[in-house]
Amino acid sequence: MGVDAVVWDIGHVLVQWSIRGLYEKLIDDPAELDWFLEHVVTLPWHFRHDAGEPLADLIAEKVAEYPDHRALIEAYGPRWLETIPGLIPGTPALVEALAAKGVPQFAITNFGADTFAMFRPAFPVLDPMIEIVVSGIERLAKPDPAIFRLAAQRFGHAPERMLFIDDNAANIASARALGWQVHHFTRGAEALAADLGALGLI
Repeated sequence: MGVDAVVWDIGHVLVQWSIRGLYEKLIDDPAELDWFLEHVVTLPWHFRHDAGEPLADLIAEKVAEYPDHRALIEAYGPRWLETIPGLIPGTPALVEALAAKGVPQFAITNFGADTFAMFRPAFPVLDPMIEIVVSGIERLAKPDPAIFRLAAQRFGHAPERMLFIDDNAANIASARALGWQVHHFTRGAEALAADLGALGLI
């Protein structure tokens, strides 16, 4: 079956992302850094922002829990862009190649509303996206099937005519179960380019 549109994940597909990338600049001791990322500014805590909780509320809650680490916790907001060290090699060029061919492109991302507002103007790799469904705005997050149903409605293409690209196996499984064509991004841009080429998209 052919593909009419390509739908991207953002983190770990188009851009790199690492909380450690910020805090290794602020905490010199490796053991202290590991403890801080395991107990204070953690992935599950951040994912609550992706699910819709305001970043300011999460930071205030964490400061109340760990007041001795106030300065480090409060750095997370204004310095959040430093958790993105750069682009994923090769995939921005594929976005450009698809755009040059006139292929409609969209994105579904687990991203907090506050951090996405900082991120979007700084990363023109997303400029070709016609629409982006952001979990923190919709208060729906992958792999919940509801976010894929919402995206299909917004994007205006049937799921079976869209190719969804994501690095997360649970997200891929959820999309596939709803009829989307999928590419599990685990082998880098070269493997993705081969799939896009086989579909006649680039």
